[in-house]
Amino acid sequence: MQRWIVLASCLVGSACSPGDGLNLFTVQDDIDLGREVRDQILADRSTYPVLDEDEAPGAYAHLYRVRDAVLASGEIEHADTFDWEVYLVDDPGTLNAFATPGGYLFFYTGLIEYLDEEDHFAGVMGHEIAHADRRHSTQQLTKAHGVSTLLQVVLGEDPGLAAEIAAGLLTLEFSRHDEADADEHSVEYLCETAYASDGTAGFFAKLDAEGGVSLPEFLSTHPSSDTRVEDIRDAAAARGCSVELDPDAEWEAFQAALP
Repeated sequence: MQRWIVLASCLVGSACSPGDGLNLFTVQDDIDLGREVRDQILADRSTYPVLDEDEAPGAYAHLYRVRDAVLASGEIEHADTFDWEVYLVDDPGTLNAFATPGGYLFFYTGLIEYLDEEDHFAGVMGHEIAHADRRHSTQQLTKAHGVSTLLQVVLGEDPGLAAEIAAGLLTLEFSRHDEADADEHSVEYLCETAYASDGTAGFFAKLDAEGGVSLPEFLSTHPSSDTRVEDIRDAAAARGCSVELDPDAEWEAFQAALP
């Protein structure tokens, strides 16, 4: 019912627009779309060489450990609603990570091998969790397709379009606003953990320091990394959050557990 009230208010007035964060999809839609995209990914091993858990049980155990620490922050709205499944993509030559709607998270082994600290990885994970939890993907879909087109989808009048939208999630680009929002919420999440709250900044700082490193695919449309380092650290300072590295992190063990 709430979705139809929001939709009606936008159709008869100017109180909102797709660019203002309007989302015609329900939370259950996010979950359903995410599961469909997850299944597409898992079925395409040539493009996404996802490791089965029995192929790398130790690495998955560490991945779950980091995920659970971030989810336990108490700051994630859909912590108990989304599935928050995590997957390792066996591609050591690629620095990448992404999330589908509904909390299905994919991390490339190349990213894990590249990072120096578990806190930095936790920051990246917090960023991807934020994209899902803040429902950025379905907001972007609403903006991209418009109210009238998506109305056909939510009413079940165009199943072909629904499938097309699901497939398009794999190439969806987030706005700069969404990226800044995910950065800020990553700080918020990590602030309530043992990890350095500015963990994501450590990743960007390494990219800057090394120079010439190709920007990872999942950052290709983001603001410049030097600007984001400053913004992330400012957000941590404004919240009074710790930026000390977690002394109990098991990063070397995590990296060593990769196949």
